[in-house]
Amino acid sequence: LLQVVRNPMVEKPNKDGRPPTIEYQEEEILDTVYGAVLRECYSMYKLFNGTFGRAMEAGGVELLMQKLDKFFYRYLQTLHLQSCDLLDVFGGIAFFPLDKMTYLKIQSFVNRVEESLSLIKYTAFLYNDQLIWSGLEQDDMRILYKYLTTSLFPRHSEPELAGRDSPLRPEVAGNLLHYGRFLTGPANLKDPEAKFRFPRIFVNTEDSYEELHLIVYKAMSAAVCFMISASVELTREFCEQLDGLVGPQLTLLASDICEQYNVNRRISGPDKEPQFKFIYFNHMNLAEKSTIHMRKTASVSLTSVHPDLMKILGDINCDFARVDEDEEIIVKAMTDYWVVGKKSDQRELYVILNQKNANLIEVNEEVKRLCATQFNNIFFLD
Repeated sequence: LLQVVRNPMVEKPNKDGRPPTIEYQEEEILDTVYGAVLRECYSMYKLFNGTFGRAMEAGGVELLMQKLDKFFYRYLQTLHLQSCDLLDVFGGIAFFPLDKMTYLKIQSFVNRVEESLSLIKYTAFLYNDQLIWSGLEQDDMRILYKYLTTSLFPRHSEPELAGRDSPLRPEVAGNLLHYGRFLTGPANLKDPEAKFRFPRIFVNTEDSYEELHLIVYKAMSAAVCFMISASVELTREFCEQLDGLVGPQLTLLASDICEQYNVNRRISGPDKEPQFKFIYFNHMNLAEKSTIHMRKTASVSLTSVHPDLMKILGDINCDFARVDEDEEIIVKAMTDYWVVGKKSDQRELYVILNQKNANLIEVNEEVKRLCATQFNNIFFLD
């Protein structure tokens, strides 16, 4: 794959009447960011089409070109390169924070469903667009997560369903509420014309090369992905069985998670506007957390800091990539801002502080406090 990105330029007028001089701002574009975007383009193509090599084997260059044309015609329209930043370099996954009991309930739910519906090969469980459980390999989950959170879920966004005020009337199964519905496949199971076709994805392309149906099923803020071998034909009966089994249980689980989340928020107290914003990434489990990004989808990236500060974060990340050792970089940026990067034991933390008249020692103390409160048993040793 080849990607061409044009450097921004400014025209500087000449006093002696000659044409203006064009200056290219080569420092404005970070190679690491756009290199990551290019790799992600291929990963996304591969998720839905398999490798280039497989297409060549099946139908030569002609088939590969057809597949590329069909996929990239749509996909490139969703790429907004001006919004790309450090999060694209990491390509991480936001994990939903859960207490042990609720996590065990989810694990138990996944086990029960996989036992009852033995066709299911892999399952992934998300809540509020954050991952809780996955049976897929990390790299496959990473790109599937990107597709779900930037493409599929935004297309089906809806107001959170809340009991009697729900815009949709729940199906009642026995005494259990049932808010479940398919996000892929049939829009309405009761429709006699309903189609039982699901998107196909390719995983483990390095070794076993599996082609799977992707069933995404949602109840309130909880979504589950069920992956089934593409060699199996999925029928109305199977979908009705899945809906009847998963719908009520997932509705109940979503309600439990929401309750637990609200309890934890009450315990932690009201959210005060902190004096710092941060991005955290763990290379081992791909966990990512950002308080800088208010919203990040394929079409929009709303950051709460100046683009120049985002660029400094990218520059620090480039420096970290050059060495294997743990290190720390502190930069005094534009007026009042300090930017701190820490790299330790496969983890990276980037902090932006807005503190007038702070000195290096005070900035260091503030970052230590952040590490103690936000990352208490996982972060850095001095």
